[in-house]
Amino acid sequence: MSMSMKDYSEKRDFHRMQVNTEIQITASDGRTFTGVCRDLSGTGMQLYVEQPAEVGEEFATLLPSSSENFPPFETSLRVLRCEPDGEGYLLGTEITEVKR
Repeated sequence: MSMSMKDYSEKRDFHRMQVNTEIQITASDGRTFTGVCRDLSGTGMQLYVEQPAEVGEEFATLLPSSSENFPPFETSLRVLRCEPDGEGYLLGTEITEVKR
């Protein structure tokens, strides 16, 4: 197995959770907007947004908690891909830092 195939295989070892929850997104230039976190894994998120994003663009995100017992999930992430989807865009992202 080639190294790149192994890397891909290992990334897929993380279980993806379907969430479909509103998420607050802040771009590195300070603009903020809302998207929908479609799924979450140990290494990334799939986000649905209204505007396209550039590959390599970095965002800070805040995923609210559904329980008072748990804090919101805050991350830094990097866009790996951006694909048109209906009237918006699907972003494949890599989590680069979990803040909380």
